Amino acid sequence: MESTLQEFFLYGVIISTILTFILVLFNDLFDGLLLPPFLNPVLVLSFFSILCGIGYLFITFTSLSPLLATLFSAIISFMIVAFIHVFILVPVSTAQESLTITEEDLKGRLGKVIITVPEDGFGEVLITSNSGSFSKPAVSFDKEPIPAEAEVLIIDVEKGVLYVSPYEKSNLG
Repeated sequence: MESTLQEFFLYGVIISTILTFILVLFNDLFDGLLLPPFLNPVLVLSFFSILCGIGYLFITFTSLSPLLATLFSAIISFMIVAFIHVFILVPVSTAQESLTITEEDLKGRLGKVIITVPEDGFGEVLITSNSGSFSKPAVSFDKEPIPAEAEVLIIDVEKGVLYVSPYEKSNLG
């Protein structure tokens, strides 16, 4: 029985490690699946890789019973995968999102007109952020022309178009 379990763990670690590696390479294909975080395919396959690897080592190098070796392997594997999830996968996934600026984040920010905003047409506004500068099309909120180089306050954003109003520092106080 020990040699069968030993072979199972050996083949399990090989197959699940290969599948984990393939899944990491093609992870974007699985992002469309709306699975709960604990059913993340990378975590599940990592759990089986670690379980089988530690189980193989326990069966090969210790005199533990197969049931006890499997139980200890499962506990250790669970702790390692939980550590990977909390300290690696969650921070990496939130780091990607933190670099983007949503339309809601733009409201109330200041920008600089780089192409004059006419009273009834489109101009362009440059917005500077921690991750760089970018420009967006803009419309005058007050239906008044805004000259180039003027500082503006972003009032609203609809479908990627900024609704801006001239910003006067004396209004603050």
